[in-house]
Amino acid sequence: LLVTDGFLKLHGMSRKTMINDFKGNIDGSLFEKVHPDEVSKLRHISDSFLEEETEYDVMFRVRRDDGYHPLHAVGYWQEMPDKSKVAVIVYSDMKAHEETAFALMNKFQLFPQDDFFKDPLTDLPNVNYLHKYGDAHTRELLTRKELPVIYYFDVDSMQSYNNQYGFRNGDELLMLVARVLSSEFPRALVMRGADDHFIIIDSFTSEDDIKQKIAHINNRIKNDAFGNTTGIHAGICIYRDGMTSFQALDNARQALKLLNGDLSVSYCFFSPDENEEYLRQRYIVENFYHALSKGWFKIYYQCFLRLETDKGCGFEALARWIDPVRGMISPSEFLPALEKYHLMHELDLYMFEQVCRDVKIRHSAGLPLLPVSVNFSRQDFDYVNVPEEIDKIVDKYNISQYGIDKSFFIIEITEQDMAKATDDFYDQLKKIRKSGYSLWVDDFGSGYSSLNVFGRFEIDLIKFDMDLLRDLDSHNGANREILKAMIKVAKKLGIHTLCEGMETEEQKQFLIDAGCEMAQGFLYHKPEPLETIFYRLGIGIPIPAWETTVEREDLAQKWKENISDLEY
Repeated sequence: LLVTDGFLKLHGMSRKTMINDFKGNIDGSLFEKVHPDEVSKLRHISDSFLEEETEYDVMFRVRRDDGYHPLHAVGYWQEMPDKSKVAVIVYSDMKAHEETAFALMNKFQLFPQDDFFKDPLTDLPNVNYLHKYGDAHTRELLTRKELPVIYYFDVDSMQSYNNQYGFRNGDELLMLVARVLSSEFPRALVMRGADDHFIIIDSFTSEDDIKQKIAHINNRIKNDAFGNTTGIHAGICIYRDGMTSFQALDNARQALKLLNGDLSVSYCFFSPDENEEYLRQRYIVENFYHALSKGWFKIYYQCFLRLETDKGCGFEALARWIDPVRGMISPSEFLPALEKYHLMHELDLYMFEQVCRDVKIRHSAGLPLLPVSVNFSRQDFDYVNVPEEIDKIVDKYNISQYGIDKSFFIIEITEQDMAKATDDFYDQLKKIRKSGYSLWVDDFGSGYSSLNVFGRFEIDLIKFDMDLLRDLDSHNGANREILKAMIKVAKKLGIHTLCEGMETEEQKQFLIDAGCEMAQGFLYHKPEPLETIFYRLGIGIPIPAWETTVEREDLAQKWKENISDLEY
């Protein structure tokens, strides 16, 4: 790896710091500060470039101390005298070029200001104008004793509109939106943002007035547009002391994201509480690759109990983020954030690889090699070919040398994800099972169309959602009857059963009586890292009773023989 002084300056670090931080972790460190919305795009282009499948010419934003900077990167392959190839990538900070352009413009008047500050399609001021004069406009409102408010508008489903009616009509729609906004906000600063976004700085009146105005704007756009459109949505931020126009704009943009495409709500106000949630998510997303590269993600194993023998029969691998700054970050915090920014496939494949890596450690320590389940999100299958990726990882660690095959690895998919399966997702699941991996359905009975899973997918086991077991006696014991019936149906179809959330002896006895094969819960085992198991062994505490491979195979054969004896 060769880097120039300019590259170091661009990243704000010394050569010594770069060596210490980047060596061995160049991939994660480089992507750590990329804007979350653009990580997937940049990784895809980078991977394609390294495989020499495409050119490297990309714009993206990178976080700096003063905010995000737009970067332009151009790469090419240089053939060396010995016929080897070197990838050369040149990065340019476009914000620096913009500042230079402003200085030249002011000094030499190289081009008319109105062209530089004007959007050519709508004739509205553009983002350059906001950069230059946004704060001045805010100060002007404050001088008049008016409270500034900034709107960040998004035209709904613009890509779909272009696909349906053509780009010419798409441009006409944007010009219509510009005219309507200008007429509805006659005293405001109305600007065209990037793509299908519009920005307005105005004086705040009341929430009711804003609600009525946005409804009126949408009615005008829907009535006058060519074809069908659902109108516009807005994120709104009311000015607070010390805010710059771009801080307010960033807040308004965050508020817009909170709508999450809900067409029943047309606007959302920024609030500090929601901002705190946003900042937590932002920390997670911006530090995600660093957490992967530094090993902050740990596997906590939770053992399954085979109820017939009272022995451990497998583990679920659970992700835990141990952060050096924030301590333990709960999965309930980081999983929604990673899913929102389409990063789940990175974590799930990382977890699968850690499980494969731990096989050697467990084998060397003389621990029984029990099957391990790893959770995968439906989203994973949209970004990578999961069957190919997990095969690569299994081959990388030469798993067969430890006397196990692919059936040792269990791929868990939630029932919710199964209910939304696309054809490609379905095909990949078939390949996974055909390749030899086990396929389990997680959170079964959590509110989706459970029975549909039986008819559409070939699965090995269903894990009943813990709420079914927790509320056994609710509604005259309805869950007791539901669980017993579903266990019996599953067995008749040749599908194994496991129930999550076993926390009491009463629940355990119910599952035994109902014929459930396995259970998972705090009554038997709490999630813990592999190091904790080794620590207990080191101080003479024996491991629990875990079944052997022979016992597991004998029980599986016995189970198959008993299926034919079942009656409804």
